[in-house]
Amino acid sequence: MGKMRILVTGASGFLGSHLMPKLEAAGHKVVKTESKKCDLTRQGALEKFLSSEKGKFDQIYHLAAWTQAGDFCLYHAGEQWIINQQINTNVLNYWKKHQPQAKLIFMGSSCSYDPSLPLKEENYMAGEPIDSLYTYAMTKRMLYQGVRALNRQFGLKYLCLVPSTLYGPGYHTDGRQMHFIFDLIRKIMRGKLYGESVVLWGDGYQKRELVYVDDFVEALVLLDEKAENTLVNIGAGEEHSIREFAKMICSKVGYDFSKIKFDTSKYVGAKSKFLDAAKMRRLLPETKMTSLEDGLEKTIEWFRKNKDSVLPK
Repeated sequence: MGKMRILVTGASGFLGSHLMPKLEAAGHKVVKTESKKCDLTRQGALEKFLSSEKGKFDQIYHLAAWTQAGDFCLYHAGEQWIINQQINTNVLNYWKKHQPQAKLIFMGSSCSYDPSLPLKEENYMAGEPIDSLYTYAMTKRMLYQGVRALNRQFGLKYLCLVPSTLYGPGYHTDGRQMHFIFDLIRKIMRGKLYGESVVLWGDGYQKRELVYVDDFVEALVLLDEKAENTLVNIGAGEEHSIREFAKMICSKVGYDFSKIKFDTSKYVGAKSKFLDAAKMRRLLPETKMTSLEDGLEKTIEWFRKNKDSVLPK
């Protein structure tokens, strides 16, 4: 595909900060939005790009969402519904009204799946998500349904990607709650550096799947050329318990795993999040994922290099 003009929402987030260099290195003209400069909850916020930029966009990457990891969803359900519905409605309205020629590439969420069903694409809208993540999960389902409705009525093109938890270097350091793998690394490294007690939430037997962020970006770009008007899971093909992740991190940073305490009174979310990625493998048969060993090593090294900001005393 030739050089394109691309609009990216949520460009300053973890995924956006890895996607932007990839798109720019390919020679595309990329226009980025971030919440500090473009409030997507405000109707018409994106219309300024009509007057300040010439021509139309070929693609819109919609990455923006209002959420945090951990137990954030438990305490902000009402806000999450209003804010995310505003963001998504305004982006879809801009797409339909001003950029109908653009292909919308947007993020679904693994938490939208009913954990009692196989986590396959055809079940994305089936059953009900777990209660603790219900509101955020349903805003993601509503986004997907809104896009499908615009496709059905107006022929707009899209691609929805649903990743397992993304990890890698460059995670945000702005005080928000961290996704579990970054929180594990942070706690264990602080235990090693400062002698702090390491307490992990739950019994440690809940399981998760990780996808290295650069692998996801690579798959995202490749799938754009191979898939249209569909939803695709992006998974690494293996899951591990929190205890297994913790043992690997302990081994890499030199911390005694036996010192870790598990607090079963704390929130843990779903017992398992393991996506069926057979569709992805059919579409991208040559794709190779970064090993968990290498991915954790690179992520831990980033923590070491940025110790003053991510591991302050």
